Amino acid sequence: MVTTTANPPDGDARRSRWRLALWLFAAFQFFYLLTSTGRVRTPDEYNTLYTTESLVLRGSTAVPQAVALHNFYGRYDVHGLPRAAYPPGQALLCAPWYAVGQYVLARLPGVPAEDADLMVAFAACLSSATFAALTVAFFFLLLVGIGIGARAGLFAAILLGVGTPIFAYSGWLFSEPISAAIFVGVAWLLFGRGREPISLRRALVAGLILGLATIVRPTDGLAIPVFAAAVLVRDGKRALRSAFVICAAAVVGVGILLIHNAVLFGSPFQFGYPEAAEGAKRLNTFETPLWKGLYGFLFSPGKSVFLFAPPMILALAGWRRLWKRERGAATVAMALPLVYLFFYARYTQWEGGYCVGPRYLVPSIALLCLGLGPMLEAGRARVKQIAGVLLVLGAMVQCVSLATSFMEDQVPRGHYYDANWTYRLGYSLSGQLHLLLKYLGSSAPARLGLGWDRWFVFLYKGGISSATLAVLGVGMAVGLGISLAGVARSLRPAT
Repeated sequence: MVTTTANPPDGDARRSRWRLALWLFAAFQFFYLLTSTGRVRTPDEYNTLYTTESLVLRGSTAVPQAVALHNFYGRYDVHGLPRAAYPPGQALLCAPWYAVGQYVLARLPGVPAEDADLMVAFAACLSSATFAALTVAFFFLLLVGIGIGARAGLFAAILLGVGTPIFAYSGWLFSEPISAAIFVGVAWLLFGRGREPISLRRALVAGLILGLATIVRPTDGLAIPVFAAAVLVRDGKRALRSAFVICAAAVVGVGILLIHNAVLFGSPFQFGYPEAAEGAKRLNTFETPLWKGLYGFLFSPGKSVFLFAPPMILALAGWRRLWKRERGAATVAMALPLVYLFFYARYTQWEGGYCVGPRYLVPSIALLCLGLGPMLEAGRARVKQIAGVLLVLGAMVQCVSLATSFMEDQVPRGHYYDANWTYRLGYSLSGQLHLLLKYLGSSAPARLGLGWDRWFVFLYKGGISSATLAVLGVGMAVGLGISLAGVARSLRPAT
């Protein structure tokens, strides 16, 4: 089976595209830093933060502080120690940011000792900005690697980075940006080399990464067979060894996760989730009717992938063009979103708990958007106009999502969940839009944690010096300006 991808670029073109990708990463990194909320609010985020804190300060994943603060979501291990409901992968990856917060930012002038925890949590939250920016950079590298021009690839990357929930989730401490970076990065590793066959070495690295991704989120393991199948679709029988290597290498990470579970909880298939949560409701089962989950993800006003990621519409139209260019990338771009859609459509808590949009589908949305590249490469003015409209619509949705705290909108009973803690299919972003309009028209300061959901607002209310916050903000803004100039300079020779 022969794919119709472009030949690998020469050395100068490859270096030019790498420079552009690095500047693109830097630009989105600073952009996401500036727009981050910089705080945690949900049990998912808090327990990740507590695990990170325990790792950095005590070399343990136990979270007794969560119990002491009455914010524990997890299970007690065989030794009676409280453990968060999630594997330690995200906490391990967030540890460098936490350490910077603990040993650098919290000790800056203008940070009172009693507010140090706010600064540390702010630093940990910024890790999502980095992983979201990595997703955008890997996405661009994959598109140019399959022969999409630099300008079209850049436009497609901007659509992904600004017009989809990758933008919104860059500002919160959920694991979705990490999973998105892993999936798009592995796709680039496997399929971003033109017609070059997939070597056993690349297959080995890809398999190891996919396996270790399960330590971030166990359901990331669903991607392993999808990537192996995509390799077979791309190269046929000659890729049997590479597909086998991907699966075999992934066993390492999956094995680590299962051993972790067995040691802590007595069974490899006990992942640390509590039996029940709000209102004694069992969450980690598959009791949702399929039609309900599919309707929720596709058409409901509060979780529709088309509403929260409008560029997907154009990406779907470009899938056939992507298939003609690179069948491996096209396979994961379509198959992985479908796998996650049908898997989570039956999940009891398919809505993702307190969150914005189709949280569980965010990583696969990044892959589905690969279809944007071939559509924009065609160069039709009408397609670019449609892309511009979808970009504006998507950016508006993300801005409303980030402007105020979704918890302020969702926590009141009967709005997001009904009396039985079942998600209300009629929920929409209208509540957050009303909050946005409310705070736009009010001069009265909101209480800490309410109102404008931005790090500089939150930290200022918490007692951090305005001068310190100004220095941080100006530094980020200068970094964004320099990075955008670097993108502009690099784009000229890249084309």
